[in-house]
Amino acid sequence: MPTKKSNLAAYQNISPDSGFPVVIHPHFNPNIKDHVPDEPLRKEITPPKDRAFFADPEKIALFSVAKPVDLTESIGTVLEGAQLSQLDEKQLDELAALVNERGVVFFRDQDLTTEQQVKLFEHYGILDRHPAQKSQRHVTIKGSTLDHRSEAAYTPWPNGDFHADTSFEINPPSYSMLRMEEHPTIGGDTAWVSQYGLYDALSDAMKRFVDGLHTAHTSRLQYDTILDSWQVGPNRPPIDTHHPAVRTHPVTGLKALNVNNGFVTSFPELKKEESDKLLEFFRFHIHSADDHYVRWKWAVGSVAMWDNRCTVHRVIPGNYDAPRRGIRTTVFGEKPYFDQNSEGREQRAARLEKAALNGNTNGTADVKAGVNAKTGDASNGPENGNGVEAKAEVASLNGEGFRYNEYDGKA
Repeated sequence: MPTKKSNLAAYQNISPDSGFPVVIHPHFNPNIKDHVPDEPLRKEITPPKDRAFFADPEKIALFSVAKPVDLTESIGTVLEGAQLSQLDEKQLDELAALVNERGVVFFRDQDLTTEQQVKLFEHYGILDRHPAQKSQRHVTIKGSTLDHRSEAAYTPWPNGDFHADTSFEINPPSYSMLRMEEHPTIGGDTAWVSQYGLYDALSDAMKRFVDGLHTAHTSRLQYDTILDSWQVGPNRPPIDTHHPAVRTHPVTGLKALNVNNGFVTSFPELKKEESDKLLEFFRFHIHSADDHYVRWKWAVGSVAMWDNRCTVHRVIPGNYDAPRRGIRTTVFGEKPYFDQNSEGREQRAARLEKAALNGNTNGTADVKAGVNAKTGDASNGPENGNGVEAKAEVASLNGEGFRYNEYDGKA
């Protein structure tokens, strides 16, 4: 078990009675109270059209240079044989589509440099910047060797728990990429959980309940902990936002749970005790989702690209002494939204299978427009989050099962 401690002020404020740290109120904590952020709060933006909309749903160009190997049924694919530095724009678009579907895609033994990674990720949109990130282009990610079980008693932010990157922003990130430059031989793994799968795993009654709720996401807890523990000044003030508890993915049109342990503090529509119990359930739900979970063992040159709109992740704490250092890039996503006519992943799979059994393998009759499948209105489908109307979904049968195509939205 990790035993190292951070630089929290509480560790310098020991009770003479118990011999354990005493938490200092943020207004009187010398690490927190005097910090003034350099930048204002962000305003909502409209990001560029998601590159997955430009992809061939069969991903022929990408799979001509890379072999996909699924790590679990629900989430995670390794692409073997490809160098990210050599992919063209068409293949990068298809990579985005694969990430939308599989949540996270991994590569090994990559020759990508930091400059190449930044340039590659600019293909996917406007580079985002973490509140503690000094460079406009990328952030350095290190390991976690702290005892988070003990740390949680003295700081409000559960920084070792599952989260989606900066989900508290008005425009949370869509894609993130982490490339490992230094890594211990053992330890420092990262785990991801599919939010598509987490939604599907709920009972129908619970789905109906959470479909109508919002989640309160906050950076206040991280803000105080960054100052107290890391002693790095966040660039902008803390922010609270209310996002749908279930969001519709703008490309796939699928429902994904939008709850994470790192930044979600309540459900605004509920009273406190109701909200606290629901949060307790979702913490259990995320941590018990072994059937929607993948754990990645890093090595120098490994790369992961994931979609924050349909996954949560966490670094696994450890006792390793060797350095762990990676370079992460992210891009802005759309403001989360929920379309009541969207559907879960299992619901869609069942619908497409039924359509195929009825002889409709090309999706031209029963399979209607993407996220508007329940209404059957293919001509006036909902917007996909980038202000783009989704075109008709096409179900296709291939060696891997039924696939869907919603990547040809109109500009």
